Amino acid sequence: MAATGQGAWPGACSFAEDPSRAAPDARVVWDAGIDLDTLRVAALPVDPRHADRFDHDRFARWLYVVTDPEGREHAVLSDGYRRIRIDVEEGSLADGRPVLLRYLLSGSVGRDTDARLLPLRRAAGLFRTGRFLPALFPVERRIERLIDVLRVADALKAGASQRDIACALFGDERISLDWRAASDSLRSRVRRLVREARRMAAGGYRNLLGGHGLDE
Repeated sequence: MAATGQGAWPGACSFAEDPSRAAPDARVVWDAGIDLDTLRVAALPVDPRHADRFDHDRFARWLYVVTDPEGREHAVLSDGYRRIRIDVEEGSLADGRPVLLRYLLSGSVGRDTDARLLPLRRAAGLFRTGRFLPALFPVERRIERLIDVLRVADALKAGASQRDIACALFGDERISLDWRAASDSLRSRVRRLVREARRMAAGGYRNLLGGHGLDE
């Protein structure tokens, strides 16, 4: 699928996605300056018989490509749960012709080298096997906390009180027993979630793509 973008937006992605679309169906193209896992490639024309060609038909069900006002393509390969972001520095993925993807890396060898190579390993695994290899896409350890933060953000927008939020998260029975407990641990937990939800809504969500963003 290909689309044309209309310029930069003030958030973390430059191409709008339909907010009513279910998360597994959405294809969000995060800005490469924020999504540090973005691969830079040159898509070079190649003989259709080349063993290492990028076969558009093979990957079409996962491929979403948008074009910026300068004509550069930004793509995501996703099955709805795992994703590989690609910026095309030269050539095209959208036109459907066979290409050889030459990846472009820069930087120095250091403590973060393995992490920086992970997106390339993911792409290589997909191209080799036709699958998003689970071993290369570990479960996000913060997922339950992130879901709670999102629920709290929605509740705050709807005008809920902190006690209302606590009841939704932990149940009315527990709140009726523990909300006024001397330890204050439950209220403190809700306050932390409220603080985090407000920070995320104010732009802190941008840090999540870099592996940061939540209070511990």
